[in-house]
Amino acid sequence: MTKSEKVINLTGIDLLDFTGVKEEKLNLIREAFESALIIIRGETLIIKADERVTETLSKVFDELMFLQKRQGSINISDIELVLDLLDAGKGTNNFKEKFGISNGEIKDIILFKKTDFVKPRTPTQIEYYKKVQENDIVFAIGPAGTGKTYLAVAFAVAALKNKQINKIVLVRPAVEAGESLGFLPGDISEKVDPYLRPLYDALEDMIPFEKLKTYLERNIIEIVPLAYMRGRTLNNSFVILDEAQNSSTIQMKMFLTRLGVNSKAIITGDVTQIDLPKKEYSGLIQIQEILKNLKDISFVYFLKSDVVRHKLVKDIIEAYEKFNTQ
Repeated sequence: MTKSEKVINLTGIDLLDFTGVKEEKLNLIREAFESALIIIRGETLIIKADERVTETLSKVFDELMFLQKRQGSINISDIELVLDLLDAGKGTNNFKEKFGISNGEIKDIILFKKTDFVKPRTPTQIEYYKKVQENDIVFAIGPAGTGKTYLAVAFAVAALKNKQINKIVLVRPAVEAGESLGFLPGDISEKVDPYLRPLYDALEDMIPFEKLKTYLERNIIEIVPLAYMRGRTLNNSFVILDEAQNSSTIQMKMFLTRLGVNSKAIITGDVTQIDLPKKEYSGLIQIQEILKNLKDISFVYFLKSDVVRHKLVKDIIEAYEKFNTQ
């Protein structure tokens, strides 16, 4: 039988959870495949065995990586179940079938959640996904309910999980309260939390509560009002400016120039829902003309057909458009 070698990239995998203390989980697989050499080097797993065994082990580890991303962790019983399925001649991919995910679909999944996964579901969302992969700055513009913010947070969380960046910074103008916020009671957190709540909601849907709490306490994830971004430089970060239609032209320039080395930014907004005072011009409207021809910056425009909330949201948007044109 021909000997072969397979190298598997484990970037984004929790290695201690994956291998177990003193590699106890990995040793279970080694015992089941005594003829194979299985080595961990940093974030790389190397398999050396007969071609058929190498192929089988590759499928086993693919299944276990899928499970860890899906569940957040794997245990001894998960490994035993995968090995039992092999012994029963049922092969792997059983868990993918259980969760209704095909091999072709896995590559489009942005992030696994506890009971579900996040993936682009409309043509514009697919375009959005590709633009974020290809560009350092992406503007997502369109009506409410199209997934602009939710997907942006998913992109950021996935980048953090895969160790592509070290920090997530989520930013919103708190224009409804007045950017000074001075007249509101409480400390800064109590003043701005109501206006940043949609960002918290998205994070809580994607990250287990205790882990999110740790990230927030350690400032690995930071949620701040736009007015507090001045003077900062954000390196190795994924930065999101939400509701950008409520940023002034000066604030938009200030935000975009915060971007540091190895950082990405997504700016989302709906130019039909501007809450700025009448004398203020929206930075999101102006920036489309200023940056339209710059490399590594892309604009994605969402339509009513991309609305993924309750089916009535699309009808409501259309009703308002009809009313405003009368």
